[in-house]
Amino acid sequence: MKITRFASPKGVSPVIGIYPGTFDPLTSGHLDLIGRGSHLVDRLIVAVLANEAKHPLFSMEERTEMLREATAHFPNVEVDSFNGLLVQFAQARGAKLLLRGIRAVSDYEYELQMALMNRRLNPNIETVFLMAGESYSFLSSRMVKEVIRLGGDVSQMVPPNVEHRLRARLLGAAAGPE
Repeated sequence: MKITRFASPKGVSPVIGIYPGTFDPLTSGHLDLIGRGSHLVDRLIVAVLANEAKHPLFSMEERTEMLREATAHFPNVEVDSFNGLLVQFAQARGAKLLLRGIRAVSDYEYELQMALMNRRLNPNIETVFLMAGESYSFLSSRMVKEVIRLGGDVSQMVPPNVEHRLRARLLGAAAGPE
């Protein structure tokens, strides 16, 4: 199925969107949202949050690098990182749209609270929710880490570069070709 890309008309400022997250690790569900979200804006910034409270498995630099490798084929996607308030980062980057994924009703409740707080902090930035693709509605970074720890196959759940790093980090597997 060919997806039409929405773009700003000539002479109109480009629409910049931000897809924020911890991405620890990046999953196929994240990539699906990045691909679909990249068609909604002129430029999509995938922003890695420095959230040490979550005790990430990978450093921010590692997560950023994995994202850059996995999204290199998207011409209008760039990867960055931030610390602090998302709306401040969005304003500094000229973004007017925040992209968030929803897998289940429980996600919606949390994301709605965040969207309303972000609107209160900056009413000029809108949040857009995209439903997870059916194939990925069950997928979470936490579950991927658990499956690989228990020796399961995650090849359909994460990009190859991420699977390689997960195996090396969690199983001590020898680094081979990605």
